[in-house]
Amino acid sequence: MPIPENHSISVRLTAKDHAYNQIQQWIIDGTLLPGEKINDTELAQALGVSRTPIREALQILETEGFVKMFPGKATQVTEIHRESIHELLPPLASLQVLATKLVSEEIEENIIMELEDINQRFQAAIETENYYSALKIDELFHQVIVDAADNTYIKQLVRSLQAHVRRHFFHNGIVLTKASIADHRNIIHYLKKKKPEEAADIMEKNWLRTLDIL
Repeated sequence: MPIPENHSISVRLTAKDHAYNQIQQWIIDGTLLPGEKINDTELAQALGVSRTPIREALQILETEGFVKMFPGKATQVTEIHRESIHELLPPLASLQVLATKLVSEEIEENIIMELEDINQRFQAAIETENYYSALKIDELFHQVIVDAADNTYIKQLVRSLQAHVRRHFFHNGIVLTKASIADHRNIIHYLKKKKPEEAADIMEKNWLRTLDIL
């Protein structure tokens, strides 16, 4: 089980949190492949922690559907099924739509400026065909809106669903197109105009377009 050596350890995180974040990221980006057996001793050595936080992190990842633990036998990365994206995207789109409507009620100018800056970076990534970067920047764009909505439950649900969607996007090689640049631009336009329904409609179409691609 090859483990990258160029990962960073945040001093702000507990050993369990760091282990959870890093293992989840490795599962999402394919460093740990679907069906691969996980060796907690190797992970502990790679992350510079004891086996206890590794096991605690794996227990959380199991409840979230990223790994499957077989007590006394093995822990494996769960398989990824292409068709399950059809179950993931609609509820995530609905949550993003709700967040957009909440933000539209009283959006601050600094949020608008941040979204515009992010979309410029997103456009640059698309135009230079840096699709991996584009996926991450696109997620940041949507996360800014979710954070600005300031609803704890929306944040928690989006975080859970987004991690699985991110894994699907990386695994299936989904490429975002210039249509998403225009979507972002229009969402920002309608947020400025305080038109929540119009902004939310484009947000929903932006998310569900991926289903057409698939």
